Amino acid sequence: MLNALEVLTIVVVGLMVGVEFSVAFVINPILNALPGDSAVRGRAHGARMLGAVMPFWYIGSLALVAAWAVAGRHHHGTGLVVIAAALLILSVIMSLLLLVPINNRGRTWTPDNLPEDWKEQMNRWNLFHYVRVAVIVAAFALLAAALA
Repeated sequence: MLNALEVLTIVVVGLMVGVEFSVAFVINPILNALPGDSAVRGRAHGARMLGAVMPFWYIGSLALVAAWAVAGRHHHGTGLVVIAAALLILSVIMSLLLLVPINNRGRTWTPDNLPEDWKEQMNRWNLFHYVRVAVIVAAFALLAAALA
């Protein structure tokens, strides 16, 4: 049973990391290279779509990691799983305090209602997102190492 939980957790967290990595290093650069108002429209749509899904994915990932830590508390690697859980908690806190407020504003933007500092807000979101990606990549690496 523990093996199935470990595999499920690795898959769910790994997919989440992949999506967030893709947003940072593939999707946003593509959107930013588009002409005209396409980047604003694309980022607003992404904020609405991923903003609806990612909270469940982050909390679900954290729940799976917590379940792994409890179920495997007497097994080798549990310390790594606990540290990974702490990093995922940090990523949720970062999301709520730093990224979600900007995301909530950006999801309503159109080329007609952009605030003057919209580029600065997007750059700040990008910076926070890069840090969050680093945090969840580290959590994923710890989970993978816990299997060894």
